[in-house]
Amino acid sequence: MRKIAFLLLLSISINTFAQTPYTNNVFSHAIKSVEFYNTSQIGSFPVINLNSAEQLLLAFDDLRGSYHNYYYTIEHCDHKWNSSNLSTGFYMQSYQDDRIIDYAYSTSTMRKYTHYEVKLPNENIKPKISGNYVLKVYEDGDQNKIILTRRFSVLGSRVSVAADVITPNLVQLRQTGQKVNVQVNYGSLVVQNPNSDMRVVVMQNERPETAQINIPPTYVRNGQLIYNDISINNFAGRNEFRRFDTRTLKLNSQRIARIYRDTAYSVVLLTEPVRNNPDYLFEFDNDGRFYILNQDGNDARRDGDYAYVYFSLAGPKVPTQGSVYIIGKFNDYRLDARNKMDFDPSLGRYSVVQFLKQGVYDYEYIWVDNAGKADDVPIEGTHFETENDYQVLVYYRPPSARWDELVGYRLLNTAKK
Repeated sequence: MRKIAFLLLLSISINTFAQTPYTNNVFSHAIKSVEFYNTSQIGSFPVINLNSAEQLLLAFDDLRGSYHNYYYTIEHCDHKWNSSNLSTGFYMQSYQDDRIIDYAYSTSTMRKYTHYEVKLPNENIKPKISGNYVLKVYEDGDQNKIILTRRFSVLGSRVSVAADVITPNLVQLRQTGQKVNVQVNYGSLVVQNPNSDMRVVVMQNERPETAQINIPPTYVRNGQLIYNDISINNFAGRNEFRRFDTRTLKLNSQRIARIYRDTAYSVVLLTEPVRNNPDYLFEFDNDGRFYILNQDGNDARRDGDYAYVYFSLAGPKVPTQGSVYIIGKFNDYRLDARNKMDFDPSLGRYSVVQFLKQGVYDYEYIWVDNAGKADDVPIEGTHFETENDYQVLVYYRPPSARWDELVGYRLLNTAKK
């Protein structure tokens, strides 16, 4: 009986792990400045067309400063980023994994590091079917020594997607929210049951935690699926992201109070206020992204230096009610110990230090109450005028299929009609 119980428990544990959604994550403190985007535009959403010449670039630094054997592979996922449980030969061409051979040592920097890059698809790693994928990078060919994961999507266009951003229909959201209406024209695609065959996912600024899955469509008519119900795809407009610029460490730029140089660079930002007020103020931002740039050198990949960046926020609430975190694409919007801010009661403010490479960074502060509910509105505010990107992804899975295909994609921007 004990053996049966142990085997049952083991089976449950394995099945639970297999269904854990993959996220963008870095598992080693030595790995920094992870970039992953379509090479057609720096910082772009990581989606490529199936069987096209498009490629994704993965780049990262290892702060240990020496060479390490890094390998990578890809795995197919469903629309919720769970493993599709397909054999690798079904969704991959050529090899099951490959080694990263493009690397360079830092030059003329106070902090030594090794920079790694790889582009895919390539001759050794190439997806065969459309859908969601996770890229896994690990050390010494051992997948138990994983260092990072990155989500990306492969598009096999089979439908056309029309969408627009409007003022929410709900009166209480009109001053603070944005609503996305979607129309999918599926043409000759066989859609027997739109409620189970199609999934439309909408998210704001590539932030996975904002994703809304649309099931079922509001209307079905003449080869079209309409998603415009009053209750769906309503998003907080939020505020423009805060930003700082360390392209040069020789002089202070906007929001930088002081720059010190000792055994490493230290950048102290101005103490920032809470922005939760009814009036909207436009500020240019990059919708949460970051860019590795260096005006002091020739190639930011190798001669961009690292600095300790000190953030401070005037205390919006007392720490007994919850915690404040700093988030952005630079840290995958993760609410973990590395991004949690400490409260100084004598100064009445929160602070945190991040070790970041030279560049331009978007970020914001988010409040997490004692119940674990995360909300950036209490600190940052929310406005319907805020400029945002929206990603619309359409997945197709007929009853006989074993995986979710990505058959449509549309990028929207509130400032571009």
